[in-house]
Amino acid sequence: MKHKNNTSAIIQLTAGRGPAECCWVVAKVLKAFLNDCKSYGMDYTILHSEAGSENRTIQSVTVQLTGDNTTELLSTWLGTIQWVGTSSFRKNHKRKNWFVGMFQIDLPSEIKLDLKEVQFQAIRSSGPGGQHVNKVSSAIRATHLPSETFAVVMDTRSQHQNKKIAIARLTEKLQDLHTTELKKQATQQWENHLQLQRGNPIRVFKGSDFKQQKKEKTRKSERQGVKNNLKKELWD
Repeated sequence: MKHKNNTSAIIQLTAGRGPAECCWVVAKVLKAFLNDCKSYGMDYTILHSEAGSENRTIQSVTVQLTGDNTTELLSTWLGTIQWVGTSSFRKNHKRKNWFVGMFQIDLPSEIKLDLKEVQFQAIRSSGPGGQHVNKVSSAIRATHLPSETFAVVMDTRSQHQNKKIAIARLTEKLQDLHTTELKKQATQQWENHLQLQRGNPIRVFKGSDFKQQKKEKTRKSERQGVKNNLKKELWD
């Protein structure tokens, strides 16, 4: 029986600080990668793409993946990717080896409002100019203890209604906090541009037709080899 591993992941494919040739490679690798995603039955969404300096080139692209065997797919893609070829942007350039990188991005988990983690405090309301809205403690201060985020509501004379409004506003504030964390993480992604390692590429492509250079057996052939060895051992 085949067990499926339904997971999701976000990856970034980047040319780093590389020149236009590397940005061209990113565009080519992205096409090959998305084709591979389709062969694995994966769903994907391009979250962000930064265009390169030349036509049809990409400086950086972020993709969200969802589906079965995400881990297996990424194990053959994450790392440094090499292209061996002649620059079409600089005809007399002697360099033949160009490198880009694919990284997995760890995003902060979304903060969910659990009322068990919310502290409610009744406080006295007051209107503009010192006018008292009422003389009882109908206003509500709701504090999300893990994040120390709070909301104060004195919209109505009903403590119950103010509590409901406070929960709604606290939920909005937590969503805003999550968005802020996502933006912060997106900024930190640019550090990946500085982490390209030239040695031991996980994939190598060659020539203007961008054919993949087979460095080692595919997983399918490896599995078939294991099966053949087991059969041989059983008959020996």
